[in-house]
Amino acid sequence: MKKTLLIAATAAFIMTGFAATEAIAGPEGKCKTCHNFTAKKKVGPGLKGVFNRPAGSVEGFKYGKGLKANSGKWNWDEEHLRKWMCNSKKAIKEFTGDDHAKTKMPPQKVCDEAKQTKIIDFLKGLG
Repeated sequence: MKKTLLIAATAAFIMTGFAATEAIAGPEGKCKTCHNFTAKKKVGPGLKGVFNRPAGSVEGFKYGKGLKANSGKWNWDEEHLRKWMCNSKKAIKEFTGDDHAKTKMPPQKVCDEAKQTKIIDFLKGLG
């Protein structure tokens, strides 16, 4: 009995910790690994002002071939951001019309519309 209670208590503690981490991370949780929320570059370009910014347009950033070759041909609007967040590897091919186009960004697999909306709202708020 004590062993069962101990296991249940441990599981509850662990799950609460994961939930708290998600709540603290907020919608930007996945983004902050590689991006800053300022104009400053990190692994990826800064996300301040990304909403409606022309794709591949941050000066001095070394984009993958797909974005570099198509710099400024589309903007990071809701439609493009949603597809990108779900699968950037697939999206770059669709956006460029090139089945061989590549991006440095790995697929984030954020395909849930509600989660995407939270992230997009956060990005819009960055100005």
